Amino acid sequence: MRKISVLLFLAWVGFLFYAGIALFTSGFLLTRLELTNHSSCQEPPGPGSLPWGSRGEPGACWMASRFSRLVLVLIDALRFDFAQPQLSHVSGEPPTSLPFLGKLGFLQRILEIQPHHARLYQSKVDPPTTTMQRLKALTTGSLPTFIDAGSNFASYAIAEDNLVKQLTSTGRRVVFMGDETWNDLFPGAFSQAFFFPSFDVRDLHTVDNGILEHLYPIMDSGEWDVLITHFLGVDHCGHKHGPHHPEMAKKLSQMDQVIQGLVERLENDTLLVVTGDHGMTTSGNHGGDSELETSAALFLYSPTALFPSAPPEEPEVIPQISLVPTLALLLGLPIPFGNIGEVIAEVFSEVEDSQPHSSTLAQASALHLNAQQVSRFLHTYSTAAQDLQVKELHRLQNLFSKASADYQRLLQSPQGAEAALQTVITELQQFLRGVRAMCIESWARFSLVRMAGGAALLAATCFLCLLVSQWAASPGFYFRPLLIPMAWGLTGALVCAGLLATTGLKLDSVVLGAMAAVGSLLPFLWKAWASWGAKRPLAALLPMPGPVLLLLLIRFAGFFSDSFVIAEARAAPFLLISLILLLVAQLHWEGKLLPPKLLTIPRLGFLTPAGPPRHNGTHALGLGVGLLLCIRLAGLFHRCPEETPACSSSPWLSPLASMVGGRAKNVWYGACVGALAALLAAVRLWLRRYGNLKSPEPPVLFVRWGLPLMGLGTAAYWALASGADEAPPRLRALVAGASVMLPRAVAGLAASGLMLLLWRPVTVLVKAAVGAPRTRTVLTPFSGPPTSQADLDYVVPQIYRHMQEEFRGRLERTKSQGPLTVAAYQLGSVYSAAMVTALTLLAFPLLLLHAERISLVFLLLFLQSFLLLHLLAAGIRITTPGPFTVPWQAVSAWAFMATQTFYSTGHQPVFPAIHWHAAFVGVPEGHDFTWLSALLVGTNTFASHILFAVGCPLLLLWPFLCESQGPRKRRQPPGNEAEARVRPEEEEEPLMEMRLRDAPHHFNAALLQLGLKYLFVLGIQILACALAASILRRHLMVWKVFAPKFIFEAVGFIVSSVGLCLGIALVMRVDGAVSSWFRQLVLAQQKAGEQSSLVYTGAGSSAREAQSHLLPPCSQDLLASGTSLFYNSKS
Repeated sequence: MRKISVLLFLAWVGFLFYAGIALFTSGFLLTRLELTNHSSCQEPPGPGSLPWGSRGEPGACWMASRFSRLVLVLIDALRFDFAQPQLSHVSGEPPTSLPFLGKLGFLQRILEIQPHHARLYQSKVDPPTTTMQRLKALTTGSLPTFIDAGSNFASYAIAEDNLVKQLTSTGRRVVFMGDETWNDLFPGAFSQAFFFPSFDVRDLHTVDNGILEHLYPIMDSGEWDVLITHFLGVDHCGHKHGPHHPEMAKKLSQMDQVIQGLVERLENDTLLVVTGDHGMTTSGNHGGDSELETSAALFLYSPTALFPSAPPEEPEVIPQISLVPTLALLLGLPIPFGNIGEVIAEVFSEVEDSQPHSSTLAQASALHLNAQQVSRFLHTYSTAAQDLQVKELHRLQNLFSKASADYQRLLQSPQGAEAALQTVITELQQFLRGVRAMCIESWARFSLVRMAGGAALLAATCFLCLLVSQWAASPGFYFRPLLIPMAWGLTGALVCAGLLATTGLKLDSVVLGAMAAVGSLLPFLWKAWASWGAKRPLAALLPMPGPVLLLLLIRFAGFFSDSFVIAEARAAPFLLISLILLLVAQLHWEGKLLPPKLLTIPRLGFLTPAGPPRHNGTHALGLGVGLLLCIRLAGLFHRCPEETPACSSSPWLSPLASMVGGRAKNVWYGACVGALAALLAAVRLWLRRYGNLKSPEPPVLFVRWGLPLMGLGTAAYWALASGADEAPPRLRALVAGASVMLPRAVAGLAASGLMLLLWRPVTVLVKAAVGAPRTRTVLTPFSGPPTSQADLDYVVPQIYRHMQEEFRGRLERTKSQGPLTVAAYQLGSVYSAAMVTALTLLAFPLLLLHAERISLVFLLLFLQSFLLLHLLAAGIRITTPGPFTVPWQAVSAWAFMATQTFYSTGHQPVFPAIHWHAAFVGVPEGHDFTWLSALLVGTNTFASHILFAVGCPLLLLWPFLCESQGPRKRRQPPGNEAEARVRPEEEEEPLMEMRLRDAPHHFNAALLQLGLKYLFVLGIQILACALAASILRRHLMVWKVFAPKFIFEAVGFIVSSVGLCLGIALVMRVDGAVSSWFRQLVLAQQKAGEQSSLVYTGAGSSAREAQSHLLPPCSQDLLASGTSLFYNSKS
C-alpha cells in the first residue's frame, strides 16, 4: 500500500504541474481567429467605381488581367544569397569559395540582358519559417501565428480564402507537381496533380526528378492555366549536408537548368515566378526568425516588358505576403479576403505608355483596391474578435479614409495631378504597412487571467513539493494522509465539472483540468499546513543550504534575461561546476578530506568505530577533478545560438555522412565504435565489480549476450549510414533495407531486455550446500609482505580466524547429517544493478537517434554521472535505521547535469536546432507514420531528460552501495558474551542496499521525498519560464527566446516527470521482487522438511524483517531456532 501511495501521489503532483502548464499555455499561445469569408468579382472590396483599367473588359474582375497564365516555381529553402552571383575578389585577398554562390547563372544573365522583363527581390519571410506556415502565407496573404508551427507535422486544409480557391472558382485549370503537403492544404483543388512524399530529408532527388518527368510534357501540352511546382532538393540538401556542401552546388545548378528550360518555353501571356518559401541557417535548418531563415529569393519574369525602369543595384526588400495581392490583380482575380499584404506597385506601371501620369495612376489604382480589401478585412475581423489595438485601428482607418477620398477626387480630374497621386500612393502604402505591423503585434494576444491562474497553480504545486518533501523526512511521517484529501478534492472538482457541464456552460478541457487540480490541491495544502507546517517556523520549510539556494535563485532569475537564456549552454555548466566545487569544499569543512588516521568519529552510526572512511581526501579530490574534466570535454560538443555570430558550432555534431574525405571519416568511425565499446565494458565491469554478472537470471544473461549484440547492431548501422551515398548502385537497395532493420533490431533487443528486467529483476545467485559454515569470515586483502609489527597485528589474526573457521567446517562436514545452508550473493547491489541495467538498455535506442559522434558525449555522460554519484555519496550521512534522505545539493546537481547534457548533445531550446534527422531512423522511405516521426524527434530532443529522470533513484541508492568499501566488525547479539569470549571477533560483509529493507517505511518515504525534490527543482524552472514569458510578453525577443524556452521547458518537464515515476516504479518492482524472493526461499526450505539454515552473514536485521513480515507463523520457530541468511555483495 505504501508503494502505491507514493506512485499515486507523485502522479497527482505531476497532474497539478500539467494542469498549470496547460492553463498558462492556453492564455499565452493562442491562435488568431480565421475568417471564412471569401472575396468575389460580384462584390467589390469597397464603395466607389472600379479602376479605369477594368471598365468594359470581358471577364474583368476588380482589375483587368495582365496575364492569362502563371508558372509558379517554388524552390523550398531558396535563400536570397543563393541567387547572388559569385563575387569577384579583391586583388591580394583570397577569392570567396562558397559552394552556393553563382550557381543560378542563367537567372543572373536574364537580369542583365532583359532588365525590363525580370526582377529579383529579397522576400522577407514572417516567422515561423516552417513549410506549411509559409504555404499558408503564400496563398492567403495572412500571418500564421506562432502556435501553428506545431501542425507542421500534420497539415490541415486551409479554410481561409486563398489564391488556389480563387483560381478554381473562376474556372482556371491548376496543375500541381511536387510536395504532397499541397494535397493536405488544398484537397481536390487541382485539375491534375503529381504528389511526391516530402518528409524524408535524406532523399535529395525523388521529388525533383518526379517533377522534371512531368513538367515539360505538361507545359508543352497547353492543358493548364496555372502550373505550380514545389521542388524539395535544396531544402533536403540543407537538412542533410548544410548549405556549404558540394551537393548544394549541384542542386542549385539543377534548378538553374530548370529555370532556363521554363523561360525558353514561355509565351507572351505567361508570367514566371520563382521563389523560396523560406531560407536556412548555416547548418541547413529553419523554423526560427534569424536573418538567414527569413530571407528568401523572389524572381519575376515576363516575355514582354513588365518593369518601367532598370533594376536597382541592391534588390528591393519586400514582405513575402506581398506576392498574394500582386498575383491576384495581375491574373484578374479578387484579392483573398484575409490578405494583409501590399501589392508590388511597380509591376502595375504602364510600360508601353510613355505618359508617367498613366503609370502612377495604375499604381495608385492597384494600391487603392488593395487598401479597400484590407480595410474591409479589418472591419470584419474587429467585429468578430477583440484582439486588435483600438487606438491604432482608428488611426489607420482615418488614414485610409483620407487617402481614399483623395484618390476618388483625383479620379474626377486626373490631368496634372502627378504630385497628388504620389502623395496618395504614399498614404496608401503607409496604411497597408501600418496594418501589417499592427497585426503582427496584436495577434500575439494573451489571456492574462489564464496566464496568472497557470502561474499561480505552478507556484502552489512547487510549495506543495517543498512542504511534503520536508514532511516525508520527519520521523513521524505516515502515508495515509497523502491520499485522503487528494481523493476528496478530486471528487469535488469532478462533481463541480459535471454540474457545469449539465447546466450547459461551455468549458474546455483545459479549464476543467485546472478546476480539478485546484479543487484537489487546496484541501490538501490546508490539511498539510494545519497538521504539520504550522507547527514549524517558516525557515524550516527551506532547509536547503544557503549556497545551493543561492544557485537555484540565480538560475531562477536568469530565465528573465534573454541573454542568459541564449547563453544557457555556458551558464548551466558554470552552475554545475560551482555546485561541485561547493561539494568538495563542504567535504573539507566537515573534515572528510582529512587523512584517514585523523578520523575517529564513525560516519555510519555504528556502535563501534567504522574504520577507514569510504572516501579519503585524495579519492574525493580525484572525483571532483575528474568530474570537472568531463564537463569541460562535454562542452566541446556545443551548438552556437543564432544570436552569437562570433561563435562557431562544434563540427562534431554533424553526422559522418556529411564529412568529405574517407580517411577522416574512418578515424571518427573508429573513435565512435571505441566509445561504444568503452561504454559496454564500463557497464560490464561495474556489474562484475558487485558480482551481479554471476546470476543465472534472464536479465543477467541478456546483459552478457544481448548488450554486445546491441553494440554490434549500432556499429553496423553507423557504418551503413555514414557510407550510404558511396554504396554501389546494385547494393543501395540492400543498404537501405539494412539501415531500416538494424535500428529496429536494436530497439527490439532493448525492449526485450527491459521486459526481462521487469519480469525477473532480482539478480541474485543462490548456492546450497550440506555442512557449510554458519558464518563466514571476510579475509580483507593485503598486498605485499608485512613491514611492521602493526601489519603483523593486522594480518595474523585474520589468517588465524580463517584457519579456525576452515577447521570447524571440516569437522561439521564429517557429521552424518549436516545442515543445508543457502548462500545468497549480490543482494547488496540488487536495486542499483537493475537501475544501471535499465539505463544502459535505454541508452542504446537514444544513441541511435543522434549523430554518430554523440556517442562520445554518452560515454562522458555515464562517466560524469558515476563520478558525481561517488562524490555525492562521500558527503551523505547514512542513518540507521532511518529516516533516509537525499540532500538538496545532490538533487540540484543531478538536475543541472541533465540540462548540461541537453546542450552537450547539440540541442538548443529553439525550433531550428531540432534534430530532424531522427525522424527517419529505422523508418522506411515513403512512410506516412507522422506520429512515429514526431515521437522519434521528441525522444532525440529530450534524451538527457529521460536518462537522468529514470536514473534519479540512484541518488538514494548510491551511498548505500559505497558502503561496500569498508567492512565493519560484527556485533554480537545480546546474551552471547560467552561465545564472544571464546570465538575471536569477526568482520562481516557490509549490508549496502539491504539496509534499506531494514526500514521499509523510511525507504518508501525516501523515494517520495526524492521524487518531490526533483520535481521541485524542475518545477521552479518551468515557473520561472512562465513568469518571464508573461511579464516580458511585449518584449522584442518574446517569440524568439522566451516562448520557445517555455515550450521546451514544459515538454521537458512532462518527459522528466514521467521518467521519474518510471524509475521509482522500477525500484519498487525490484523491492517487491526481493520480498517475494525471501518468501519463496523460506517456504522452499519449509517444504523440504530438512534441518536447514539460511546463512545471512552481516544481515541480521533483514533476517528479522523476513521473520516478522514475510514468513507464516509456522516458520517462525524455524528461524528462531538458529536459521540465518548468508548474503554477500560479491561471490
